[in-house]
Amino acid sequence: MAITRGEPILMRGNEAVAQAALDAGCRAFFGYPITPQNQIPDYFAAHMPEVGGMFLQAESEVAAINMVYGAAAAGARVMTASSSPGISLKQEGISYLAQSELPCVIVNIVRGGSGLGNIAPAQSDYFQSVKGGGHGDYRTLVFAAWSVQEMYDLTREAFDIADRYRNPVLVLGDALLGQMMEPMVIPEEVVDPATLPAKPWATDGAKGRARNIVNSLYIEAPELERVNLRIQARYEEAARRDVRYAAESMDDAEFAVVAYGTAARVAVTAVEQARAQGLRIGLFRPISLYPFPKEEIAALADRLKALLVVELSLGQLVEDVRLAVNGVCPVHLHARTGGVVMTPAEVLEAVKRLTRQTEG
Repeated sequence: MAITRGEPILMRGNEAVAQAALDAGCRAFFGYPITPQNQIPDYFAAHMPEVGGMFLQAESEVAAINMVYGAAAAGARVMTASSSPGISLKQEGISYLAQSELPCVIVNIVRGGSGLGNIAPAQSDYFQSVKGGGHGDYRTLVFAAWSVQEMYDLTREAFDIADRYRNPVLVLGDALLGQMMEPMVIPEEVVDPATLPAKPWATDGAKGRARNIVNSLYIEAPELERVNLRIQARYEEAARRDVRYAAESMDDAEFAVVAYGTAARVAVTAVEQARAQGLRIGLFRPISLYPFPKEEIAALADRLKALLVVELSLGQLVEDVRLAVNGVCPVHLHARTGGVVMTPAEVLEAVKRLTRQTEG
C-alpha cells in the first residue's frame, strides 16, 4: 500500500504497528502466524525488503523469540508480534532477553482466553504482561494503545524505550484495535538505523576491541543478585521517567472510571453520557501498565468518592488499582471476559449503581 505522510490516512491497527517499527529503524522481524495479528507479519513480508531488512517466518513462536535474542545481541532494532497463546510460548525467551539486558519490542494483539480461546478482543493477558510472565525477577515495560494512532505512536516509541533501559518492551493491543481501520497521521520523519547511538555492549564483531559476552547464566549467587539489582534500578528509573496516562473530564469529577485500551474507548462514551445526565464522572486511562501510574491514581483516591475499574478481564487491572488506592476510597469492578466487549450502556448503568451505592 502507498504511504501518505503528514496528513490523515486510513490504516488498520496491525499495519500501523508494522509501519511504526519500520519508521523507528527496525530492520529485523521474526514471527509466526496466529490470528488476529497476522497482518503484522504480512506487512513486514511486503515492506521489510524495501528497506534492506530481514523478515523471517520462524518454525514456531519459540524459535521466533530466540531469533529476536540473537538479533538484539548483535545490536539490531528487532521486533516480534503474536497473539495471546503465542506470547505464552515466548515467555521463556523473554525472560532470557530481560536477564541478558537486551532491548527488543514485542507486540501482543490480545485475543480471548484462556487456552486457545477465540479471536475476539480481550484484556486477560494483563497479569502475564505486567508481572513478568516468565521466570525470575524481571519485568517487561508495557504500554497499552486505545487507537490506531496510538498503535503507531507507542510502537515507534517503544524502540527508544527498549534501548534506553536495555529491556524488552511490550505493546498491547487487542483483536479490535488490530483489525479496525481509523484515520491516523504518519510523521514525515523516519529513523535511519545508521544514525542510532552505538551499542558498545553488542556482539557485532570484536574489530580490535575486547570481546563482548551476552549471557544470562550466573553461577555465583552474589553475582546474579548484583545483575538483578542493576536491572531493577532501571525499572525504578522508568517509574520516574516513563509513566504515561490520560485523563478525561477529571477536573471536577467526584467519581472516576479507570480503563485502558478498548475498554477505555467504551468507557469514554459512557462518561460523556453520564456527564450529560448531570453526573460528575471522569475517565483515567493508564497508558503505561508497567510502570503503573500508581502515584497518580493514589492522588485521585484522595479526592474522589469511588473508582470504577472497567476491564475485559475478570479482575486483573483492578488489583493494581486497589494497591495504588490502598483503601483510601472504594474501588469497584465492571468486567466482561471471553471476548465479550461491554457496551457504553452497561458501563453507564454500572456508573449509576456506583453513585447510588456511594451516596445512598
